[in-house]
Amino acid sequence: MSLQSTDQIADFISRIRNAVMVNKTEILVPTSKLKLKVAEILVKNGYLASCDVVEGTPRALLHVVINEPGTVAKISEITKISKPGRRVYSGAAEIPTIKSGRGMVIVSTSKGLMTGKEAKKNHLGGEILIRVW
Repeated sequence: MSLQSTDQIADFISRIRNAVMVNKTEILVPTSKLKLKVAEILVKNGYLASCDVVEGTPRALLHVVINEPGTVAKISEITKISKPGRRVYSGAAEIPTIKSGRGMVIVSTSKGLMTGKEAKKNHLGGEILIRVW
């Protein structure tokens, strides 16, 4: 039994936020399917440069490139909305738009993780996980 009770997504975005603040271009984090999917969504929407899984022992690592060396990070702010003590759910019509469409939210729906725009288009509500711009 593991005594670790941390929120893996909160830890992941905190590592990204801290790396952006000290101008790091890449980070390595312990991988999970959820972290990989979040990173893929951020890469697809242009907030991260790339991500890939590095196999290793005892556990694989997720290699996240925040920005290319010599360029500025695209992430200004990234925060966790839904927390273990207070989950935040939203219907498809109430999914928030961030910074007049310049930012995005990541929503956990019954069809998997997706951006707020995709969830609205597919008429799916769910748990609002992350806000980024």
